[in-house]
Amino acid sequence: MYKVSAGILLFRRKPNLQLLLAHPGGPLWWDEDEGVWSVPTGRVTNSQSPLEAARIQFQTIFGFIPEGSYLELGTTKTSDGGQIHLWATEHQISDDFIFEPELFEMEWPPESGQKETFPIIDRIEYFGAFEARQKLVAEQRIFIGRLIDQCSKKER
Repeated sequence: MYKVSAGILLFRRKPNLQLLLAHPGGPLWWDEDEGVWSVPTGRVTNSQSPLEAARIQFQTIFGFIPEGSYLELGTTKTSDGGQIHLWATEHQISDDFIFEPELFEMEWPPESGQKETFPIIDRIEYFGAFEARQKLVAEQRIFIGRLIDQCSKKER
């Protein structure tokens, strides 16, 4: 059985479309930028709908669930044979929002026997659609075009 994950992409129009992306934490990603950012997703269990899993994952990462209508962006296959389901909603994170990432522990430096603690996500940031396409992991880039299409239909 393949892995199914789901997530929620926040976007704003200020004045142009901007997408909120997350940068992976930990020393392996410190010097990486293009092609490593993502829309955080979580695994969908048999007892959940993909949207329910996406909302739970968002709550876990950001501490709230965005209100409003959700645009379904569909699914895409991952390089390992899994699927990603994504929804988007327009939401401006307030200036006083404090992002408090979950942490993980790993041996660092490698083969040192020492454990270090790092954030799973070390930062979040809004990017314009063109820059977001460069920043995103390849398997999630398709969702940018789908969001632009959905926003265009909504404006008509």
